[in-house]
Amino acid sequence: MGYGGSHENAAPRLDKSGDGGIDGVIDEDRLGLDRIYVQAKRYSSHVSVGRPEVQGFLGSLVGVGAAKGVFVTTSSFSAPPIDFVRHLPQRIVLIDGDRLADRMIEHGVGVRVARTVEVKRLDEDFFVEE
Repeated sequence: MGYGGSHENAAPRLDKSGDGGIDGVIDEDRLGLDRIYVQAKRYSSHVSVGRPEVQGFLGSLVGVGAAKGVFVTTSSFSAPPIDFVRHLPQRIVLIDGDRLADRMIEHGVGVRVARTVEVKRLDEDFFVEE
């Protein structure tokens, strides 16, 4: 999506237990002057993320002095956390499974082109007599 420097260094995964509720860090610019912290939850589609999980993530952001976070889930968010993040001084963006799928398709992550359709139109200049 254009964040960070190289693709490999743009969003390192922390990949450890006891990560303090932060699963990854995105450098918002090439120098790493501003960071976005990420929490990811892989839930079944019938299990929604509630306010306690988002509040826990907020606590993690406060703990590292962060102002920006993205909470991503493969499922959905219930109404309480959606309302909760609207009133915070920190900016937390909630990305549910549908929005995640849209972003993955938009940026070509985890998808392949199955079919390309070519549409042709008549080139009227070809038939102009000189």
